Amino acid sequence: MEHNTKILIIDDDKNICELVSLYLAKEGYEVMFAYDGRTGIKMFEEAKPDLIVLDIMMPGMDGWEVCRTIKKASTVPIVMLSAKGETFDKVLGLELGADDYIVKPFDGKELVARVKAILRRSTDTRDEEEEIKLPGLIVNKNKYTVILDGETVEMPPKEFLLLYHFVSNPNKVFTRENLLHSIWGYDFYGDSRTVDVHIKRLREKINNGNPNWEMKTVWGIGYKFEVRS
Repeated sequence: MEHNTKILIIDDDKNICELVSLYLAKEGYEVMFAYDGRTGIKMFEEAKPDLIVLDIMMPGMDGWEVCRTIKKASTVPIVMLSAKGETFDKVLGLELGADDYIVKPFDGKELVARVKAILRRSTDTRDEEEEIKLPGLIVNKNKYTVILDGETVEMPPKEFLLLYHFVSNPNKVFTRENLLHSIWGYDFYGDSRTVDVHIKRLREKINNGNPNWEMKTVWGIGYKFEVRS
């Protein structure tokens, strides 16, 4: 196996850590543990893992805060684990930049499949340097940067990938299902509200009244990034 891919598990439940480790180690991944949020952040800074499996309900610093802190500094993929299955919790996790959300109890093989898919998509996005320039807007795929009217706009990875997908396909209409498949992958177990939440965030950040382009809703179908000549 070609891996040497490092995965950090942050969970105060040692049994869960051992279970997840068994499945991931069997696939050739190098697995590390942290049993609380602050230790997890320290290990993330020191070890530079390729992916993080993060529990939400931990004493002290919970998974929400850990995710928020890590995503401010890195685009490392994060899979969140929780005993909570409510839509609100899933949407909050995805808003904070998490790449997937798995409800306990979960099947180990399903977790491995999702980890593999996320790592594959993460690798694919690093392949080439591409910069798209529009009046007042520069989107650089390699650097994961967005410059709006000369100012850098901070975005979680999924928001960035959505924006890049749109600006790469100007005036093309995408359904919510198209976007789920293209950005989250065919094996993402989400729903269309995930897309709506991310589009709403994008609009808040980039729809500044520029006459040359606009993120638009196509009623009854989906969304498009309209570029006017």
